Amino acid sequence: MYNTSFIKKILLVATVVLLYSCDKDFNAIGDNLIGDNHFDLQGEKYDVLAYNQEITPIQSNALAVNGLGIYDNPVLGTTKGNYVTQLIMASYAPTIGDEPVADSVVLSVPYFKHVKSSNADGSTTYELDSIYGATAGKLKLSVYESGVQMRTSYFDSGSQMAQLYYTDQNTDFDNFKKEPRLNDDPSVLQNDQFFFSSAEINQLTTDATTGKKTLSRLAPEMHLKLNTGFFDDKILKAPATKLASADAFQEYFRGLYFKVERPDTGPTNMALLDFSKGKITIYYKAKTAITTDAETVKENKTLDLTLGSATASLLNDTKNSTYDTAIKNPDNVNGDANLYLKGGQGSLAVIDLSNFATKLAEIRANKWMVNEANLVFYIDSDKMKDADYEPKRVYLYDLTNNVPLIDYSDGTSGFAGTDPKATRYIFGGLLEVDATTKRGKSYKVRITNHIRNLIKDATAVNVKLGLVVTESIDIATSNKLKLKNSVISEAPRGSVMSPVGTILYGSKASVPEAQRLRLEVYYTKPN
Repeated sequence: MYNTSFIKKILLVATVVLLYSCDKDFNAIGDNLIGDNHFDLQGEKYDVLAYNQEITPIQSNALAVNGLGIYDNPVLGTTKGNYVTQLIMASYAPTIGDEPVADSVVLSVPYFKHVKSSNADGSTTYELDSIYGATAGKLKLSVYESGVQMRTSYFDSGSQMAQLYYTDQNTDFDNFKKEPRLNDDPSVLQNDQFFFSSAEINQLTTDATTGKKTLSRLAPEMHLKLNTGFFDDKILKAPATKLASADAFQEYFRGLYFKVERPDTGPTNMALLDFSKGKITIYYKAKTAITTDAETVKENKTLDLTLGSATASLLNDTKNSTYDTAIKNPDNVNGDANLYLKGGQGSLAVIDLSNFATKLAEIRANKWMVNEANLVFYIDSDKMKDADYEPKRVYLYDLTNNVPLIDYSDGTSGFAGTDPKATRYIFGGLLEVDATTKRGKSYKVRITNHIRNLIKDATAVNVKLGLVVTESIDIATSNKLKLKNSVISEAPRGSVMSPVGTILYGSKASVPEAQRLRLEVYYTKPN
């Protein structure tokens, strides 16, 4: 009986302590709460300062995807994207064989695409993704041997440093390209009238022994026939020392330079490509054994080169005058009426929450607790009415330190619905579409925990925030500007990869209240 009473007392004390601890956590200032009868949920809006910032030449090597082509954006201007890459041998010091002769050389780079239908005859109908501009746009495409040796690193005062290449270095590579053009097939669709075709590629091969013909169906890709004589001399008949190692090979064959120009007539377009999945296949014949027979039969062989190692996107923008003026003359005192976001060597928005910071003492004193905090960016539909594409995602980050906000890691990294680009959907930044107009309406980004930290920690720094378009929300690293300024020294890599842009309403007092950028915070307030 004594033991039972004692245990009951211990349990009672433990329960009181536990409830007290929970109550302390429940009442932590700034934390998320579910209110009871003593609380009610209330929203507050705070002015912010938001203004434009030009992204000057920026590091563009080692991007996950690269834009190739000419995109005439009806709202912001024209972007031209060239590309340069080193080549890597599938294996160094290859056994090529005797008396090699190239039959054909094919450069292939897969396109982003999805299946529209599988047909009764065994063929497949595809639709291409990540194409910007006219669907049937054409380009004058030239592939050259590069005359510039690219490096992944260099030494400075005994320290190994990463070698960076920048968006504005096209002239450096164009001036040292080696003629002639390698994609010199008589078909103009291989060069002067090149286009990104969604058609399935049919390849008919014949077995050398049996004579049997086999049909292979390839998904849509860049499929260029290159000059066989060049690769005969450059690769198949190269001195063995030139193919013995990566260093020797990259000094000998410095890579490929992809150059685009406008065709004589018609519209153009641009595609995002994963060049790291590209390759050059040399189909050739060679003897594989020394023999005294005069009529020794040569065997069919292949040798592969892959695209990769050191690479760079070479971008040039011709900006519309309104856009160019806005990003070069930001109002960092009163804020800008419009915020211009553009990928590549484009622009971003700077957001300052100083007005909210002046309220922190009041919030702490009143013990208000944050349930949710958002920045909602409204699209200027009038200025964007002629746009042929609206970015699906924007990315908000800590611009002061060039790192993600704490909210970036919250929630789930899985994607909403069926869109694999809609990851981190709790963090937000996804395009919200108007049900009536079917055009973009806004982007909402949740910064709940960022705001809680400012409230709870009196030593927390109220950093400036940056807003960019992004090709991939899962890429949070930043690339360096060629010349940093007082506002930015880097910009997110996902933005450098994207050719698109948008125009948002800003924070200036002249912007209508319903569209003006404000910080929205929802509190649970004690009565």
